Amino acid sequence: MSETRKPTLIASVQRALHLMEAVASHPNGAPAKLLAREARLPLATTYHLLRTLAHEGYATRLSGGVWVLGERVAALHGQSRGQRLLTLIRPILTTLRDELGMAVYFSMHMDDEIRLIDIADGPRTPRVDLWVGFEDAAHATAIGKCVLSQFDDDRRRDYLSRHPLVDLTPNTITEPGRLIRSLDSSGEVLFDREEYALGTGCAAVPVTDAASTLVGALAISCPPGRLPRALGSAHRLHATAEILGRALTLTP
Repeated sequence: MSETRKPTLIASVQRALHLMEAVASHPNGAPAKLLAREARLPLATTYHLLRTLAHEGYATRLSGGVWVLGERVAALHGQSRGQRLLTLIRPILTTLRDELGMAVYFSMHMDDEIRLIDIADGPRTPRVDLWVGFEDAAHATAIGKCVLSQFDDDRRRDYLSRHPLVDLTPNTITEPGRLIRSLDSSGEVLFDREEYALGTGCAAVPVTDAASTLVGALAISCPPGRLPRALGSAHRLHATAEILGRALTLTP
C-alpha cells in the first residue's frame, strides 16, 4: 500500500504567519511578549520575526512598544480582491466555453471604464488577439457595445467623448451618430462582426445584479461564419449571465 506523502513545510514561514495572525487579533496593537505567548514562540524568535516583518512592511512598531500590521498587508488585501473575483467567475466562464466550444469573456463597468476581467479560452477555443486594449475599443467590441447599449444618453455621450472611435478594421464604426443608432436598434444580443479584428466575430449579453443594475457583459468569440450558431446559443449566454449576476451579488 502506497503511503501518502506529506507536503514539505517551511517552519519559519509557519511561525511568521502565526505571528501575523496574533498581531492581527489585537486592533490596538500588542507588545512582543504577549504576541510570543499567543503564537507559542520563544521571545527571541518573536523579536527576530517582528524585525523582519517590519523591514518588509508587514508589521509596524508604534510608540509604547506595541505592534500592528504594516501597510503592505492592506496592499495585499486590496490586490487579493481581484483574485477572489477570478476564483468566483472562472469556473462559470469555463463551463460555458466547454459547452459552446468558443472562447468566453467577462467585462465589468468599473470607475466609468469598461474593463476586461477574465477570459476562458484554450487550444481549441483561442481568444481574439488583444492587440488593442478593450478599454479603448468599446465601440468595436461586442462586449463594449453591450455595456454602452445599457447606458442612458448622457452617460453614453460622456463615455464616447473620452474614447475616440479608433478605426481598427474596415468594418469598425467610427461615426458617433452611426454607432449610437446601431446601439439603439440592437436586440438582446450585441455583435462585433470583424470590427475589432479581422477573422473574429463576437456576441455579448449584459450582466446585471439582483437590483437589475448593470454590472458588465458576457461575450463569446468565434470565426465570423459561426456567429449564427452563437445567436442560436443566446439562451445559454443569458442563463450564464444570470448565474454571474447572482454570484457577484452574493459576494462581498
